[in-house]
Amino acid sequence: MPPSLPATINIREPRWDQSTFQGRAKHFFMVTDPRNLLLSGATLEEARRVVEDYRAGTVPPGLTEDQLWRAKYIYDSAFHPDTGEKMLLVGRMSAQVPMNMTITGCMLTFYRTTPAVLFWQWVNQSFNAIVNYTNRSGDAPITPSQLGTAYVSATTGAVVTALGLKSLTKHLPAIIGRYVPFAAVAAANCINIPLMRQRELKLGIPVTDENGNRLGESTAAAQKAIFQVVVSRIGMAAPAMAIPPVIMNALEKRAFLKRYPYLNAPLQVGLVGLCSMPVSRLEPEVQARIQEKDPQLETVYFNKGL
Repeated sequence: MPPSLPATINIREPRWDQSTFQGRAKHFFMVTDPRNLLLSGATLEEARRVVEDYRAGTVPPGLTEDQLWRAKYIYDSAFHPDTGEKMLLVGRMSAQVPMNMTITGCMLTFYRTTPAVLFWQWVNQSFNAIVNYTNRSGDAPITPSQLGTAYVSATTGAVVTALGLKSLTKHLPAIIGRYVPFAAVAAANCINIPLMRQRELKLGIPVTDENGNRLGESTAAAQKAIFQVVVSRIGMAAPAMAIPPVIMNALEKRAFLKRYPYLNAPLQVGLVGLCSMPVSRLEPEVQARIQEKDPQLETVYFNKGL
């Protein structure tokens, strides 16, 4: 009979060493694995049971370390880290690759006409709104009014930016026009994310010590988290939206794409985490509560959201 699995494995952290590139790559390949979208509800609930039991100190008989880590990554792929609720399917990390490849490829392909710009910017902002809602930080709910305001504002900002730049680049080289979708996406992120998460800016997000013990809520941490998300969203979009235009601009000048123009869109599609903060940078009242609980604590941690 195999020995029982120890109850000391820290499954709140990634399995692999995050100080190395290989460790980070393995972690994010697991987190964004699109195959997790195909898992049944029963499989997700079983993973939740294994993870919650293990965290409570109960080790199911016969559970191996590989099975534990598999359950942890299935759980993380489907359940919100703060609220524990099951996340919307298309808003999960495992949906990012197929959804973003398709939407980004289509935005980069169909940018020449106004109806196409309107449609694909609307599709992109609808998807972003779902992702932002699904991966919001903390356990403060977003009201329908806040959701609607953020959605309409971001979609309007993206469309206005795209159409405005489209008209300005009419007489410029074609390669410049190909970057209009990227500029629209960047502008929309600057509008969408702060509005979608405005409740966090008002009420704060949970801050914890290094062991995950909740210490309070901080608006300063929320401001830092949201700024980081805006920058990271634009940075994540850059490779997929900045490199393909150069490649496609060169390919379209060749006979191959002139003979097979229907391959344009498929080619475009094909080309296409926790933070810490010093206690001293939190609000005075939050610092005071932390000092009462643990005077020696110098750093707190928070989930910045996706």
